[in-house]
Amino acid sequence: MRWSGLALSPSLRFPTMNAKAQNRSLIRIIGVDPGLACTGFGVIETTLNGTARYIGSGTIHSPQGQSLAKRLQKIYHGLLREMERYSPQFMGVEKPFLARNVKSAMLLGQARGLAILAAAEAEVPVQEFSPLEIKQAVVGYGRAGKAQVEAMIRSILQIPDPLSPHAADALAVAVCFGHVLPWQISLAAISGSGFQPSKARVDSSPTEILEGHQ
Repeated sequence: MRWSGLALSPSLRFPTMNAKAQNRSLIRIIGVDPGLACTGFGVIETTLNGTARYIGSGTIHSPQGQSLAKRLQKIYHGLLREMERYSPQFMGVEKPFLARNVKSAMLLGQARGLAILAAAEAEVPVQEFSPLEIKQAVVGYGRAGKAQVEAMIRSILQIPDPLSPHAADALAVAVCFGHVLPWQISLAAISGSGFQPSKARVDSSPTEILEGHQ
């Protein structure tokens, strides 16, 4: 499901929808946990009233024996494939953490760039979130461990089976995005700018408005 030419009035209602129908309108978000060896992805559907459900998740691996170019290509093509498969309306990406190893930080940055490029190719708006923001949104505590994040994600999305750490982190990014989206829409309506997703910028803060969807 994609939105085309969508703009919200000050009453925060979608065109031809009453408030009840608006709250039921499904928004599909893909979260990405970038990494060179393994990139996680997770897809959810959420509504403006905060209800979320699990759609799918997984990981994209790049063999260490291959050249850097081939490994990056594999991640990029894998993300494009998942974007085509799930048709998300938004992408959330985890911001790189402050790495002590400069080389690791550079490789992580390259994987992050590929995720953003894949979203641009699919004309899907991107927003980044720090690990602290993600943990705060999912667990309620910005210093939560990976096991706590996975347990909460499985509880929120009612996933019975264990998740890989990268897939769980990616789903956490998507859930975090789903939490801030209604607030961003409300802010857009109050400011009178309208809500038009495709011009959302990378590094947009929660106080910045998503603009422009063709």
